[in-house]
Amino acid sequence: MQTFIKKNLLTIIGVPLGAIAGFLYWKFVGCNTGTCAITSNPVNSTIYGSVMGGLIFSMFKKDKK
Repeated sequence: MQTFIKKNLLTIIGVPLGAIAGFLYWKFVGCNTGTCAITSNPVNSTIYGSVMGGLIFSMFKKDKK
Protein backbone atom coordinates (compact mmCIF):
# COMPACT_ATOMS: atom_id res chain seq x y z
CA MET A 1 0.00 0.00 0.00
CA GLN A 2 2.81 2.41 0.84
CA THR A 3 4.53 1.72 -2.46
CA PHE A 4 1.32 2.56 -4.31
CA ILE A 5 1.03 5.86 -2.43
CA LYS A 6 4.68 6.73 -3.01
CA LYS A 7 4.41 5.84 -6.68
CA ASN A 8 1.24 7.89 -7.29
CA LEU A 9 1.63 10.72 -4.79
CA LEU A 10 1.35 13.52 -7.34
CA THR A 11 -1.82 12.04 -8.80
CA ILE A 12 -3.30 11.60 -5.33
CA ILE A 13 -2.56 15.25 -4.56
CA GLY A 14 -3.88 16.43 -7.94
CA VAL A 15 -7.31 14.81 -7.66
CA PRO A 16 -8.60 16.77 -4.63
CA LEU A 17 -6.95 19.99 -5.82
CA GLY A 18 -8.63 19.60 -9.19
CA ALA A 19 -11.96 18.86 -7.51
CA ILE A 20 -11.69 22.05 -5.47
CA ALA A 21 -10.74 24.01 -8.57
CA GLY A 22 -13.67 22.54 -10.51
CA PHE A 23 -16.12 23.41 -7.77
CA LEU A 24 -14.75 26.94 -7.47
CA TYR A 25 -14.99 27.35 -11.23
CA TRP A 26 -18.67 26.35 -11.07
CA LYS A 27 -19.28 28.67 -8.11
CA PHE A 28 -17.65 31.81 -9.49
CA VAL A 29 -17.75 31.40 -13.29
CA GLY A 30 -20.26 28.66 -14.05
CA CYS A 31 -22.86 28.77 -16.78
CA ASN A 32 -25.65 31.31 -16.64
CA THR A 33 -28.01 29.63 -19.08
CA GLY A 34 -27.71 26.05 -17.77
CA THR A 35 -26.91 24.64 -21.21
CA CYS A 36 -23.22 23.98 -20.57
CA ALA A 37 -22.62 20.28 -20.07
CA ILE A 38 -19.81 20.58 -17.55
CA THR A 39 -20.26 23.87 -15.72
CA SER A 40 -24.04 23.92 -15.32
CA ASN A 41 -23.95 21.32 -12.52
CA PRO A 42 -21.56 21.42 -9.53
CA VAL A 43 -21.17 17.62 -9.53
CA ASN A 44 -20.12 17.52 -13.18
CA SER A 45 -17.74 20.41 -12.71
CA THR A 46 -16.16 18.85 -9.61
CA ILE A 47 -15.71 15.44 -11.26
CA TYR A 48 -14.24 17.02 -14.39
CA GLY A 49 -11.87 19.10 -12.27
CA SER A 50 -10.71 16.08 -10.29
CA VAL A 51 -10.03 14.07 -13.44
CA MET A 52 -8.13 16.93 -15.03
CA GLY A 53 -6.19 17.61 -11.81
CA GLY A 54 -5.15 13.97 -11.59
CA LEU A 55 -4.08 13.90 -15.22
CA ILE A 56 -2.17 17.16 -15.08
CA PHE A 57 -0.34 16.31 -11.85
CA SER A 58 0.50 12.81 -13.11
CA MET A 59 2.39 14.36 -16.05
CA PHE A 60 5.10 15.48 -13.64
CA LYS A 61 5.77 12.00 -12.28
CA LYS A 62 9.28 10.79 -12.94
CA ASP A 63 9.59 7.29 -14.34
CA LYS A 64 12.32 5.04 -13.01
CA LYS A 65 14.24 3.12 -15.62
